[in-house]
Amino acid sequence: MPRKYFSFLSLLALCALSGTVLSATADKAKDERVVKDGMLVSLEYTLKSPDGKLVETNKGKEPLKYIQGQKMMIPGLEKELTGMKVGAEKHITVKPEDGYGKINPQAVQEVPREKIPENALKVGAVLAAKSPEGRVVPMTVREIKEKTVVMDLNHPMAGKTLVFDVKVVDIQPPPPPAAPAKPSAPAQPAKPADPAQKK
Repeated sequence: MPRKYFSFLSLLALCALSGTVLSATADKAKDERVVKDGMLVSLEYTLKSPDGKLVETNKGKEPLKYIQGQKMMIPGLEKELTGMKVGAEKHITVKPEDGYGKINPQAVQEVPREKIPENALKVGAVLAAKSPEGRVVPMTVREIKEKTVVMDLNHPMAGKTLVFDVKVVDIQPPPPPAAPAKPSAPAQPAKPADPAQKK
């Protein structure tokens, strides 16, 4: 009897140990997920100006999700995120040329005043316009003249050094591309009840 009891205890210990090993392996696999091209990354971030002024943050909100290597993120930030693991945090400074680019003087244009909505006729107002390629381009009102309005098509963050504090919340393989919807088959007419059938 004692021997059987001992064997049972050994079996329990072995099961518990293998459970720990399996759990450790799962944790290790999770820890080995890194930010690399093609991965779906969930990010918590705070963006500040070099003087420490808060520009925006998503702390306490939904994390920002993007696919690494798909140019969904500014180049300087994407480069610095490469190789980070889940839970990792980093302080990143991005220069204008690696962010939203330098200010392009030719992107400042005058447009007739009547083409701007009345409620947007104030310096600093940001409007959205569509480029010939269909991209949404932000335009900022820089100056209001008697008959024209000076619009700046540079990104509002162009020419600025950006300071990020980031935390990688999660890393997953990207979702599979959605399959094109197949046309549904025409509905079959309902068969009339057989009067000969009795319940």
